[in-house]
Amino acid sequence: MRRPDTPSPPGARDAGWASSPKLLPDPARRAGAWCALALLVTGVAAVGVWLCVTFKTAVTPILLALLGTALLRPLYRWLVTRKVNTSLAAGLTCATMLLVAGGAASVVVNALTETGAQIISALRAAARSLAEEFGPAGASLDDLARNAKDLLSGFGGTAASGVVSGVGVVGEVLAMAVLALLLMFFFLRDSGRALAALRSLAPRGSEESLEAMARRAFQAIEGFMRGTTLIAVIDAVCITVGLLVLRVPGALGLGALVFVGAYIPYLGAFISGTVAVLVALADRGLVVALWVLGVVLAVQALEGNVLQPVIQSRTVQMHPAVVLLVLTAGATVAGILGVLLAVPLTAAAGGVLSELRNRYPGNAAGGRAGAATPPRAG
Repeated sequence: MRRPDTPSPPGARDAGWASSPKLLPDPARRAGAWCALALLVTGVAAVGVWLCVTFKTAVTPILLALLGTALLRPLYRWLVTRKVNTSLAAGLTCATMLLVAGGAASVVVNALTETGAQIISALRAAARSLAEEFGPAGASLDDLARNAKDLLSGFGGTAASGVVSGVGVVGEVLAMAVLALLLMFFFLRDSGRALAALRSLAPRGSEESLEAMARRAFQAIEGFMRGTTLIAVIDAVCITVGLLVLRVPGALGLGALVFVGAYIPYLGAFISGTVAVLVALADRGLVVALWVLGVVLAVQALEGNVLQPVIQSRTVQMHPAVVLLVLTAGATVAGILGVLLAVPLTAAAGGVLSELRNRYPGNAAGGRAGAATPPRAG
């Protein structure tokens, strides 16, 4: 018989612990582990969002520079392959970005300025006609049209109301735009150094995985920006041509609205299409409004069934419900800017998760298989 003070043989204590009854069944333990992981990820994400909102003056130019880099990086690579100096290639790319963005903004602003009053008056006329037809429901639409400015500021949050109310915010926006342009120059020229710095900060053994995830996230943003811009141009041209053929007033302004709304998936197309139909209803009557509705639906069908599958990368394909939830969250956190940045950032996060699944496939299945395999004797 073993004396009480005699030490236990090696492994006896572990064997006794393994043979003792478990406090919780395996399903409950797995559920608890997943809940703990979800809480940890949610906490980290909440802290990240809080930091981004707190330092939005510095974070916003970085995000805008990343979007611009993703959009015009093919031009930079083309210049570099033509033996152009990297600094000169980055400068030319930034100059192209400035010209393209300035030209597009000028066209959109001029179109909306020239036809904005006509569009608003047509919307009010449509709201009055609907009020006569549908009573209180149409009257509420008339109130919405009359208070469109308040509705816009309420939807956009502090960003939209600040742009409308103060000159100081305009200066802040210009400063952020200049900073974003400078950051874009450095992102283009020093992308290799940025990857080297990322690898140096990574824990030992995880350099390849971290670099692959960063590349995948950037490829997702690249696919979104290039695809959305091309789709926006095609949608705006098709709808503008249709409105001009149907002689709808403010066709250029409505086309500019379609172009801007294309950067807000689903929601932007719905809003711009609704405005076009209401303008046609007020000025040209019910028949022309139905024709405009047919043009809008045809363009949206072309976009959903042909343009998006062919142009956009598969890494940015997201379910419409996910897109709407992301847009709502972006509007809540950062107003109009959050709406514009929510989908590309979500696409980047989806690219990272896809890379993780590709790099670590079936770990849980492998662990279960290993646990079920009995050890060999000897």
